Formats: sequence, structure tokens, C-alpha cells
Amino acid sequence: MSHEAGLTTGEKLVYMANQIAAFFETMPHEEAVAGVADHINKFWEPRMRRHFFEIVERGGEGLKPLVLEAAAKVKRPSQPETLRTGAHG
Repeated sequence: MSHEAGLTTGEKLVYMANQIAAFFETMPHEEAVAGVADHINKFWEPRMRRHFFEIVERGGEGLKPLVLEAAAKVKRPSQPETLRTGAHG
């Protein structure tokens, strides 16, 4: 059974980010920060990164310090286009 079962989307992202950090924690600090950010940039889709930044901006509750430090190097995705009401198609 997965540790992620029954978690909210935000809790899953915190869990995943912390798992990434746990992998890199044994490396030199700057390399670990860059590794966490690089992994998130490469493998998390923009929607996940947007939600990640929402968590960080609310204080980053539950995120390891390494993840919070790496957030400064994570690429912030552009905001999704809103649906246009009354658009002709």
C-alpha cells in the first residue's frame, strides 16, 4: 500500500518533494539544493509546480528546509489561461 493513499493533492506534493529532498540530503548542500530544484523542474508538470508554489507561499508547512531553499531555483510556470466566456468556436 502506498504512503500517499488518502492524502490531499497538497499533502502528496509535500510528501513527494520531501522524498526528493531525502535522496539529495547526503550530497554537499549546494549540490543538494540544485538537485532538488532540477528534479522538480524536469519531472513536475506546470500544474504541479503552480500548486507547489502555492504551498511555499502559504509558509511551506511540512516541507523540509532543503525543499524550501530549492524553491528559489524551481521554475515558476506561467499562470494557466482562463476560459473565455462568450468565445466563438
